[in-house]
Amino acid sequence: MVATVVAHLALAAPSIVPLPLSVQTMAGEFVLDSKVTLAPDKTSRPAALWTKKYLEPALGWELPIGKGSRTIAFQKVSKNWTLGDEGYRVAVTPTGVKIQAKTDAGMFYGVQSLRQLLPTNILRNSAQSEKWTIPACTIEDSPRFGWRGSHLDVARHFMPKSFVLKFIDQLAFHKMNRFHWHLTDDQGWRIEIKKYPRLTQVGAWRKDSTITYSPRTMTGKPHGGFYTQEDIREVVAYAAARHITVVPEIEMPGHAQAAIAAYPELGNAKEPLEVWTNWGVTTHVFNVNDGTINFLKDVLTEVMALFPSKFIHVGGDECPKDEWKASPEAQARMKSLGLKDEHELQSWFIRQFDAFLTEKGRRLIGWSEILEGGLAPGAALMVWLGDDGALQAVRSGHDVVMAQGTTYYDAYQSGDRTREPHAIGGNTDLEKAYNYEPIRPGMTPEQATHVLGVQCQLWSEYFPDPMKVEYSAFPRLSAMSEIGWTKQSQRNFADFESRMKAAHYSRLDAMDINYRGRGKSYPYPLASPAK
Repeated sequence: MVATVVAHLALAAPSIVPLPLSVQTMAGEFVLDSKVTLAPDKTSRPAALWTKKYLEPALGWELPIGKGSRTIAFQKVSKNWTLGDEGYRVAVTPTGVKIQAKTDAGMFYGVQSLRQLLPTNILRNSAQSEKWTIPACTIEDSPRFGWRGSHLDVARHFMPKSFVLKFIDQLAFHKMNRFHWHLTDDQGWRIEIKKYPRLTQVGAWRKDSTITYSPRTMTGKPHGGFYTQEDIREVVAYAAARHITVVPEIEMPGHAQAAIAAYPELGNAKEPLEVWTNWGVTTHVFNVNDGTINFLKDVLTEVMALFPSKFIHVGGDECPKDEWKASPEAQARMKSLGLKDEHELQSWFIRQFDAFLTEKGRRLIGWSEILEGGLAPGAALMVWLGDDGALQAVRSGHDVVMAQGTTYYDAYQSGDRTREPHAIGGNTDLEKAYNYEPIRPGMTPEQATHVLGVQCQLWSEYFPDPMKVEYSAFPRLSAMSEIGWTKQSQRNFADFESRMKAAHYSRLDAMDINYRGRGKSYPYPLASPAK
């Protein structure tokens, strides 16, 4: 307890987000001037190059790599290292700085903390005239969870590649390592598939978009866009360089209307469909015919060629069974397989892709509903519903990523909706977001080892542009970074809020992040007063 209190009190000076495992402050400071050199060992040059990239635009001078009397040194350590693969140590004295880690990822996270030790103007991309100093301190740090991420839906509203890259930079700055990219849905198909060009020729474009759900209002304008395979490779490489894995999501068997609009033979309806212009859940889903199964395997084959992620997300949520109940083909499939209901039919459908991905050396992950009818043997669960599914999964030995209600950052950020842009509903203010705990009541310590980690969700029905994404994401995403990184025993909202106000909001300002509370006006319709 004494050590924890000492570390907590010492954090007042370096307001680092997410909160490190241990920080000890000392008297003095290191002056960063034109005489400082970067001194990596043979295996740490990437960390030195990142430091150059991050610091030089604001410094106004070059940080040379080489020996010198005053250095920022980088050293890989393996022997007797206790901070894990993503852990790091930063030691700052008046005479020098040393960053140590076991891996390139750990070195990278050490560099992120170094950026936060400097004045916030170091984060700007133009030279600043001020004295650059780093407070003397020692930081020892490692993350709580291996999966620390954010989801981003680009299907409801397409987001330009430049913004996706900016968003990835923010994940990296917050020491997050998963980017869950929701690429397909009823309202748009956003990834080029060479074998099936109509998926983007037709499926990437819709005639109109909903503004408000109830009462329903529409934009009266078409909307669309997609990422070429070249775009995808660029994003994946950009993220990988920052130690972020991009996890693609290709929705099935529900949330499929955009694909069915492009290739009607994939659906169950007799009449042709258009890419959906409404929000919510449509009854139009993939059929369960062999041709559709093979079509989606072809799609996933191209997806796997673009994304090296071990996990491939197949959605699996919100799949109405109406069309299957009315379909002679679906009912015949159920009968031939000896399935008792449509929930088991969905489980059979998902199992086809679990086996396919396993054969290719990958793992399937899907939303809570893939539990219905039995979870596929090798699948992992992304838990968005209540605790029952999470407990069922971990008790049966399945891995889970926690993504429940208060991790949904499309909700309102205040109970006073008259001052908030229109959102999907609910109220998740910053304190509520921060206090989410991924290890749920009832999990034993052994079961908790199946919790891979946690992520926030950014569904884009009411995100017409990147500014609204940032407004809804921040500062709640900063809170999520701490949920994923920092031990539960160290987390304290008052302390987090103090660090945000002391420095982190200024950092977001410097990086031009449109967080809630920044003071800009927003050209979005305000919500109706809560009833």
